[in-house]
Amino acid sequence: MLSKRVRSIAASMIFSAVMFAGPHAPAQDATATYPSMAPLDQYLMERNAEIAMARSAAPESISQDAEVLVLGPKGYETAVNGRNGFVCLVHRSWTDKMDDSEFWNPKRRGPMCLNAAAARSYLPNTILRTNLVLAGRSKSEMFEAIKAAFDKKELPAVESGAMVYMLSKQGYLNDRVGHWHPHLMFLLPSTEAAAWGADLPGSPVLADQDTADRMTVFMVPLAKWADGTSDSDDAH
Repeated sequence: MLSKRVRSIAASMIFSAVMFAGPHAPAQDATATYPSMAPLDQYLMERNAEIAMARSAAPESISQDAEVLVLGPKGYETAVNGRNGFVCLVHRSWTDKMDDSEFWNPKRRGPMCLNAAAARSYLPNTILRTNLVLAGRSKSEMFEAIKAAFDKKELPAVESGAMVYMLSKQGYLNDRVGHWHPHLMFLLPSTEAAAWGADLPGSPVLADQDTADRMTVFMVPLAKWADGTSDSDDAH
């Protein structure tokens, strides 16, 4: 089940974050494609469909024994207990950067399976963001709370070896790329892209600097989806 440590971190952070943020209603962003949060039910899924989508992020040899989380009206909850240290879930739009024009896009679904290091050190960030959103916090209040949680060391830095499988054809990452390509993500505390040879001509490694979450995400596209079919057979 969702570990006691992750639950404890999330519970303490959501209490302090809500107290810090105050009783304000979510504000609209007039410059964004999706200026405000849609009704909650547009972000929710049928439970079994969400379990299947979450598991589709990694090969069955990994996902069949992974813990699976699903999003409910009160936050993420354990739908399937795991036994291999991996945690699979479906990210929603509010896990993206503050300036993303699709931050509130209710169609977005990001199936992913996190290894144990990522589950311990990155999952608490997802839980906190989600709990803040469901508590009615605005985008700016959420990012203020994340910064405060990092400053107080209530949110852990990503651990060495943290990685994520994103090999699902069922995902919908945004309106621009759909489900994009099957890929692995390696999470590190903020570092230079050049240290991995990322974003250089001919390099298969891409880098994304996530300042708010104080990490660098290195992405490596793969040739096949989790179900074994070829990415080249799929239109993007």
